[in-house]
Amino acid sequence: MPESNGRMFEGEGFILAGGASRRMGEDKAQLRFDGQTFVERIAGALSAIVQRISIVSARHTDATWKWPRVADIYRDCGALGGLHAALAHARAPWAAVVSCDLPFVTGELFTRLAALHTEAFDVIIPVQMDGRLQPLCALYDSRTCLERARQSLRSGELRLHVLLRQLRARRVFPAEFADLTGAPLFFTNVNTPEDYAQALAAHAAKR
Repeated sequence: MPESNGRMFEGEGFILAGGASRRMGEDKAQLRFDGQTFVERIAGALSAIVQRISIVSARHTDATWKWPRVADIYRDCGALGGLHAALAHARAPWAAVVSCDLPFVTGELFTRLAALHTEAFDVIIPVQMDGRLQPLCALYDSRTCLERARQSLRSGELRLHVLLRQLRARRVFPAEFADLTGAPLFFTNVNTPEDYAQALAAHAAKR
């Protein structure tokens, strides 16, 4: 497991797969590259830094995946509801939380993020090439972030960027991971059939 300042990364992984996939028209978690579903690909990447992985979804049954499934505690609350469920079920000090529609993330990326964790921060969060934060591919201090997420949900504030303003964030800028293979595609979000077609073409082009 990665170390930061001599401290081992103690975490577990959560893949958010409970979205309705309305724009895609089919379950995004079940889309495939090279014979693997998106969830399988992301789980493989997460395994670089964690041993325990769970799927966050109220839509799937326990038999859908080989990993344990946890359901949202606050239903119909979007990504924040999924993040809260992950944090609420986390047994480890840190939770690596990833959306199932980010199929290009890699073990190298997670290893780089995990190497940056310290007690000085509540979240280790990448900054995309366009300058936006990517909260659905980030590492969260389980206890601190759970309490903040719970407060946001109870108040009705579901926007992740509002939650992030309440946390001590270690922003990981593109220059800090640009050397990694596949970096330009890490945060390619697959939400529509057109996105999927473009992702398949990009995947084929890099082979």
